[in-house]
Amino acid sequence: MPHTLLAFGLGTGTRSAAGAWLEVLFPQPLADPSPVLAEIIQAVAGTNEVIEPSREALLALAGKLDAAGEAAQAAVARNIAQDPARAVVVALHQDLPLRSVPEAYLKLQLLSHRLRRPHEQNLDGLFAVLPNVAWTSEGAIAVAELPSRVLSARCAGRTLTVHAVDKFPRMVDYVVPSGVRIADGSRVRLGAWLGEGTTVMHEGFVNFNAGTEGPGMIEGRISAGVVVGAGSDLGGGCSTMGTLSGGNKTRISVGKQCLIGANAGIGISLGDRCTVEAGLYVTAGARVSLLDETGTLQRVVPARELSGGSDLLFRRNSQSGAIECLSNRAAIALNAALHAND
Repeated sequence: MPHTLLAFGLGTGTRSAAGAWLEVLFPQPLADPSPVLAEIIQAVAGTNEVIEPSREALLALAGKLDAAGEAAQAAVARNIAQDPARAVVVALHQDLPLRSVPEAYLKLQLLSHRLRRPHEQNLDGLFAVLPNVAWTSEGAIAVAELPSRVLSARCAGRTLTVHAVDKFPRMVDYVVPSGVRIADGSRVRLGAWLGEGTTVMHEGFVNFNAGTEGPGMIEGRISAGVVVGAGSDLGGGCSTMGTLSGGNKTRISVGKQCLIGANAGIGISLGDRCTVEAGLYVTAGARVSLLDETGTLQRVVPARELSGGSDLLFRRNSQSGAIECLSNRAAIALNAALHAND
């Protein structure tokens, strides 16, 4: 009887001195493997989800993968067999809350490899599972071990540089999706989903379980859980309220061909072809004056009633300070040359 396998990864990672996993790279993770491949993995992995295989088990797995025509996976198995102390196999049969670092890293890399879209996986328990790690010029280091590692490096004539101390690493150290530009790698966390043609400028930011359908210009912040549609432009310093913001459970999205101006922000979703004026933050409870095509006030509503609407222009009245909303006649058009990121 065929076995159901939701995702699978052959990985190699870093442990602390105490043997705890700090991070794991899965060079070629798989989502929804074929029944034939699932049978091969089941024979090696049994019913467990996280396996720390021996060198012999990895080589045996490589042979079975070769026989099944899975040459790329077989090559990964042989490579990680060279250092079995750093090897791990993750086979996910159910989309359960996260329980281990290898599981968490597999799900994050499935996102960044575009094998799963934001919100398609159960990431409950992620922050509890991921350790805080010092990301350095010599790889991942447990924070408690950092002072001794810095001293050892200096004594050996090296300078160990600490790039960040965080639960999430840079996406580009694990995955570089095709057709994207990222001006500053530290601004995109592992677990971001970036579509073809996405450009993330130096001050842009993309969190995990969030991203862009592409093409798009990102000079602002895409918070956790937020998805931005194709052809949209997030201006410098702008912000989108994510699912981690103050306990907010509402999923914010931005539709196609939208413009969020510099230093603006949204706490509601935007449909297609919407514009938010520079410097204006539209929160869900903000009172918005609806204007008709002649500029006549029709009614005043909380912004949440407009969430997800298309062809809307949000602006602030320069005299009264009121937030106004009217029809957005001109959708933005991105410069195609800027987003051909071959």
